[in-house]
Formats: sequence, C-alpha cells, structure tokens
Amino acid sequence: MRLDLDALFRPGAAHASGWRRMPTVTGDTMIATSHPLATAAGLAAFAEGGNAVDAALAAAAVLPVAEPTDNGLGGDAFALVWHDGRLHGLNGSGRSPRMLDELRVDETGPRSVTVPGAVRAWADLAERFGRFGLDRALLRAAELAARGVACTPRISHKWGAAKAAPYPAPAVGERFVLPDLAGTLAQLAADGPDGLYSGRVASAIATVSWLDEQDLAEHSSEWVEPLRYDYRGVEVCELPPNGQGAAALVSLALYDGLEPGLHSQLESMKLALADVYAHVGDSPWPEQLLDPAHLATRRALVDPSRALDPIPSTLPRGGTTYLCAVDADGTAVSLIQSIYETFGSGIVAPGTGIVLQNRAAGFVEEVGHPNRLGPGRRPFHTIIPGMLLEEGRLLGPFGVMGAAMQPQGHFQVVLRLVDHADDPQAALDAPRWRVGFGRDVHLEPGLWKFEDRLRELGHDVHRAAVPHLFGVGQAILRHGEALVAGSDGRGDGFAAGL
Repeated sequence: MRLDLDALFRPGAAHASGWRRMPTVTGDTMIATSHPLATAAGLAAFAEGGNAVDAALAAAAVLPVAEPTDNGLGGDAFALVWHDGRLHGLNGSGRSPRMLDELRVDETGPRSVTVPGAVRAWADLAERFGRFGLDRALLRAAELAARGVACTPRISHKWGAAKAAPYPAPAVGERFVLPDLAGTLAQLAADGPDGLYSGRVASAIATVSWLDEQDLAEHSSEWVEPLRYDYRGVEVCELPPNGQGAAALVSLALYDGLEPGLHSQLESMKLALADVYAHVGDSPWPEQLLDPAHLATRRALVDPSRALDPIPSTLPRGGTTYLCAVDADGTAVSLIQSIYETFGSGIVAPGTGIVLQNRAAGFVEEVGHPNRLGPGRRPFHTIIPGMLLEEGRLLGPFGVMGAAMQPQGHFQVVLRLVDHADDPQAALDAPRWRVGFGRDVHLEPGLWKFEDRLRELGHDVHRAAVPHLFGVGQAILRHGEALVAGSDGRGDGFAAGL
C-alpha cells in the first residue's frame, strides 16, 4: 500500500471527518513535545521517578537528535519554571565574541555563530530543580543518535528545503544516524557541561567560527525575573529581553482596548512587533512599552477602516522546537531551544556532530540601536517560552515556536484559551494568521474566508502554501484535579502523561 504523505503539505488536502481532535487528559503528570521520541523520553523519565524538569530535559536532549534541523547542542535555550509557588526565568542565550575585528555579521557561516547556551542551560535546570543528573538524559539521547531515527514528515520536508544542510535529507520514514553527535552526547554525560565549553569540543567550535575558546569558557546562563501582563484575569508570563516575549504582552495589552476582531488583532500585533524590534536588545526591559499612556498612543493609530504599515523592513526567520511538562507536585516547565535558521550557520564543529547556530544574524548594525552588534553581546532573540497563572496559581505552560511567529502564536493561543475558552488542543488547532512585511498577512486555510474583507481594509493577503510558517505549539493546563494538554497538529508529536 502506498501512503501519500506529500498530501500533508497541500492546503485543503486533508480528509477531515468534521470532528475535532480530543485533548489529552491525565491525572498526575504530562509532557507535550513536537516529536514522538521526545515525548516518549519524557514519559520514561516520569516513570523512573523524575519530576517535570527531569522529563523536560529528557525530551530536550532527544530533540537535537530527532529534529536536527531546528535545534541542537550548538544552539540556545530559554525556560520558565513554576516551582513551589514561584515563577523562575532562565536565559540560556550565548554572546558574540569578546574580540571583534569589525562590527559586521553574516547571515550564515563563521561570522554568524554565537556561543551555544543550551547545554549550560540544561545543566543549570537539572542542578536547581531536577531529581536526576543531566547525564541520564544525555545518555538516552546518545543511544538514540547511534541507533538512528526514522525521519518524520515535517522534518523530512524542512530538511529537504534547507539551504545549508550539512547532511543529505532523508525521506519520510528513512532512518538517519548521527554517530559524531552520539559520541559528544556520551562525552557530556561523563564530563558534564564543561565538556562542551572547554577541551576538545570547544577547540573544534573555535576552529570553524569567529569565537575563541575563552568565549566558550566564560559563558554562563542568567536567572531572570519574568515579565507579566494580566489579560482578562489570566496572567501571561514571558521572559524579559534579549528575547521578544514582550511583543506577546504588548499585543495583548493593545488588543485589550480595541474593538474585538481579526483586523484589531493584526494591527495590535504589528504595532507590538514594531515597538519591540525598535527598543529591545541586550539591555534592560523598556518598561514604557506597557505603560498605559504609551499603549493609548499606539491604539490611537489603529483605524478600523484601514490597515497600518508600521512593520520594519526585516523580520527574523528561524527554526525552533518547544516542549512543556507538568508533574504531580505542581512543578511546570516551559522550555524552548533553537539553532535559529534551519541547520543554523550551516557549520558543523568537526568531529562533534554539533551544528552551530547562526544567532548572530539577529544583530543589527544601526548605530545607537539597542540590538547593535558589539563585543560579548547577546543578540535579539526569537525563542520565547510562555506560562499562564490565575489568581497567583499555576494554570500551565504553553508555547509556539517559529521565529517571528512566536509572539504571534502566543497572542493567538492566549486569545483562544481566554476569550473562547478553548481547551489546549482546540486552541492549538485553530487556524492562524501571521503578519509579515509592511501590510503582508499570511492566512492558513481556515481563515481564507476572511481574505476579501481584509483586502478591502488594505491588507496584502497571502494564502499559505505550507504549514511551517505558522509554528508548532504545545500547551498543558491544570483543570481541577487533572491536566489537560494539546500538541500542535502542524508538528509530529503528541502530549502524554501518567
């Protein structure tokens, strides 16, 4: 029998029953990821007695093996953790070189690389909140990389379209192995994170990038205070700069004072992105963006009869993977990791299997801009984990990966959860829009019925050809004594628990 898997990427080709996909409901623990093997690794950690952090790290270590297009040991990671009634934020992004010969970056290649922060972030999470050591997660991932992974439809499609793939793209179902990465994961399980930031691996990274070994040796994560905005009784939590989480909060705050509807959603998001791209970098959070007076000024720009045109000339691209987990004690983890564009810089550190990120491409060269390239600076970052609280208690973790889509996805998922009372699966399955350059608006098939009206308002409407543009999300919410979860149908994964 032949399976027409190519039909997965043809809009309107799905033969839907007309009934919706049910959410996952469990009593004690839950993990949701974009890949079956990552979810399985998280479940195994739970079954072995691990908590939500152990389950999240088990999944996080597997994802560089299963989704090498989007994340890896050469990338960064960010996390929000709810533990013992308090919210903690972790910024695991790396910096540009300490020594720069000129203030110039490239989109890919050696001058696009920043220090990888993911491994140190994993270790920091394990040390502060985990029951297991990080070595258990790394060894499971090492075994998988050596044994091989059957390629899923989404990863095969993205791999085949990548401009700088270091390995030939596998077909759907074809098994690929990553022996060098397996060896590095096993080495890190034995040596800890220092095995990446010093010695053989650090030397290999330095030989193929503009980083030197001291840049790697001096890297550390940063624990940060999350940003919060109360949207109609639900506290939406994001990380502060250098990430773009503020764009989700600003868009919600703007929309909260506008006439409800799709046009107001688009305009709120465009204004929020314009604010954040102009004011956010490796610098303190510009609190004025959520000041009521500033919000009122920005809302006044919204014309219900005409589309705005405030978006910058460039928007970030990128590939990312997101996961979340909650345990029976109420600890919750929202974790996201990335190498930025598909296969990052296109460079593999020799003998390590580590694909290096091209996160430095996120810098700008404009003098005086908060995101200007400089020695030892962190670039404007796209990856943002989310967390929802209600009346000071955990509601649950959520996130949507996908470069500039991430705050747009957060905004839309929160609207579905709060305004429509959707469960997590329904919120993630709902059709999405994505604003782009100028007045560009990209619509998924479920929103094509609105394209004529949007064009009348001056929006430049595009029908989406593939789902990748709209990200892949996961969400877990507490509901009474149970956990209710969803895993985005645009991805390959699922939510499961015990």
